[in-house]
Amino acid sequence: MDRLAMLRQFVAQKPGEAFPRYGLAMELKRRGQLAEAIVEFRELIAKIPEYVPAYLMAGNTLVEAGDRDGALQVLDQGVQAARAAGDAHALGELESARAALEG
Repeated sequence: MDRLAMLRQFVAQKPGEAFPRYGLAMELKRRGQLAEAIVEFRELIAKIPEYVPAYLMAGNTLVEAGDRDGALQVLDQGVQAARAAGDAHALGELESARAALEG
């Protein structure tokens, strides 16, 4: 079984857990399957909005796919999630990514 199939199986077994879906999205991104990665990131954010790492990677993937507006929206959501979680490090990264997009 290849890595992608294994990750899909983990997601199917534990659909309510963040890390398997995050791993799947990252593997899809790594393979250049950006549309599929975006679907997985969006699903993760919808199901587990408190999983802060998803926002920056989702934003980066949307930028890579050419969706600047979508990236800004996800990064804004991530800023809110990072603030709610008290995650200053992630907040700084998300704010920097957003500022870089705004130019």
